[in-house]
Amino acid sequence: MSALTNRIRALRFAHGEMSQGELGQRIGVTRQTIAAIEAGKYSPSLEAAFRIAHVFGVPLDEVFQWDPAADGRAHPGL
Repeated sequence: MSALTNRIRALRFAHGEMSQGELGQRIGVTRQTIAAIEAGKYSPSLEAAFRIAHVFGVPLDEVFQWDPAADGRAHPGL
């Protein structure tokens, strides 16, 4: 399980069934990049993550969630 999850698909559909291609165009990446981020196969850059949140008009933590328990590199107490 990936430590980073997202709600991009749900947000796209809540915003007029926006396509992956349209979201990609709006933030400056390819449709394939959006598909990989959505599937949890690729973590976006910090800038891309903020751009995605901006497109949907929501805070970053409403798009992306990080579970430290699922991240083998997480350090307790940080």
